[in-house]
Amino acid sequence: MSYLLELQSPEEIDTIKVKSSIKPQVILKHSTRCSISSMALNRIDKAEIASLDADFYLLNIIRHRDISGKIEKDFRITHESPQLLIIKDGKCVYDESHSAIRLGEIESVLNELN
Repeated sequence: MSYLLELQSPEEIDTIKVKSSIKPQVILKHSTRCSISSMALNRIDKAEIASLDADFYLLNIIRHRDISGKIEKDFRITHESPQLLIIKDGKCVYDESHSAIRLGEIESVLNELN
């Protein structure tokens, strides 16, 4: 999924917060061990997100539990997987999980923010 930038370190969350003042930042928390998470990941279509004015990130929570922990702490959200977050002006303004992750709703939220 090369159209999703893969998060590699907790420090990247600080960068995302700064970048979110310019445009929304979207984080998809994904478990490689979960079929529901795979289904949610497959719903994020490359062609459709390419037209949206946001940066999209993928977090492999199995490999990077430390980053997931920083997200929980910094944005004061409860960890779920799969989970999609939209960050704007340094705050989590949208948080959805499991089968409720839908590209149409993400697009609608991003259009309202831009």
